Amino acid sequence: MPSSPLRAAGLSLTKSLANEFGADGVRVVAMLVGIIRSGQIVRPAVEAGRDIEEYLAKVADRMKIPLGRVGEPHEFGDTAAFLLSPRAGYLTGTAVHVDGGFCPVI
Repeated sequence: MPSSPLRAAGLSLTKSLANEFGADGVRVVAMLVGIIRSGQIVRPAVEAGRDIEEYLAKVADRMKIPLGRVGEPHEFGDTAAFLLSPRAGYLTGTAVHVDGGFCPVI
């Protein structure tokens, strides 16, 4: 996967920033996002006059997403809201994959 080196670099930066600014109360958490239903992902289906749900199912199958589907915007948003909330107050220097199991690297 071409993005693997970039993800590794981003995770290294996340950990470094968390270590540097943690004492100041700053939390740093990376959200690693997979394929989420958005205008960008459904546009080709709309332009081709295809059924969006069928198109998204084929995308999930072609990309071999372990959960077998494309993510929904609220799943990304709910995760972001949690990470910004006090309930995630002890999370820092880490990453949360919001990708249905898609990313094969840790």
